[in-house]
Amino acid sequence: MIVVTGATGNVGRRLVETLAAAGEEVTAVSRRISAADVPDGVRTVRADLAVPGDLKPVFEGADRVFLLTSGEFLAAGGDVADVVAAAGEAGVRRIVLLSSQGVGSGRHAPAFEEAVKASGLEWTVLRPGGFASNAFQWAPAIRADRVLAAPFGDVALPVIDPADIADVAAATLRESGHSGQTYVLTGPGPISPREQATALGDALGEPVRFAELTEDEARAAMSAFMPPVVVEATLAILGRPTEDEQRVGPDVERVLGRPGRTFVDWAARNAAAFK
Repeated sequence: MIVVTGATGNVGRRLVETLAAAGEEVTAVSRRISAADVPDGVRTVRADLAVPGDLKPVFEGADRVFLLTSGEFLAAGGDVADVVAAAGEAGVRRIVLLSSQGVGSGRHAPAFEEAVKASGLEWTVLRPGGFASNAFQWAPAIRADRVLAAPFGDVALPVIDPADIADVAAATLRESGHSGQTYVLTGPGPISPREQATALGDALGEPVRFAELTEDEARAAMSAFMPPVVVEATLAILGRPTEDEQRVGPDVERVLGRPGRTFVDWAARNAAAFK
């Protein structure tokens, strides 16, 4: 059985659907989840991974785990070593961790990866760059005024479609040959915020105007929902990316046998959210 944590998010929901469609027995885990959130036949468990007492029923009967933790896990003082230990004690043999490209660049701490690698279990680490779905943050302004406001309008990054992250996760959970591997996941080409505005406008059938924010304006907006350290790391990536952060990686195509989906593809599939 495969446990999927973070099962109601952009990656987890798609992963649950993909695994269930492939005939896998799946347990979907989230702090707020119900049977209406998953395909028929998928077991659901409401649990907070930051609460040790919630962990035992999460991993019961599982042999593989997709481990995704949110910012709320860190804010609540969660310890990923406890989560990994509980998985091992329950008989889990393989963990696929959703990490971040920022670990490889030194922008984010490696503690989660270190805990998984030290567990004695089979492990695979996925390090995605920026998510195409981060564009949802612009949806209210695009719906209201057909405007996309963002800093660093012409800095292009190879954002990845969460569906591709889920497909890579499914492959690494179901196939052999991925143990001990770290995959850096990017989209098939770089795209700037200004170009994202054009793509969203094309998906909607009417123009979306790009309005460039100053770095200070962006910092103030992000500070409303991000801790300061995350705000600064995010601004650094968006405005002063390293060569590695701008480079299109080969791992999505290496694992899936096809290129990743473009932001244009993502915008077309999600246009309804911006109408």
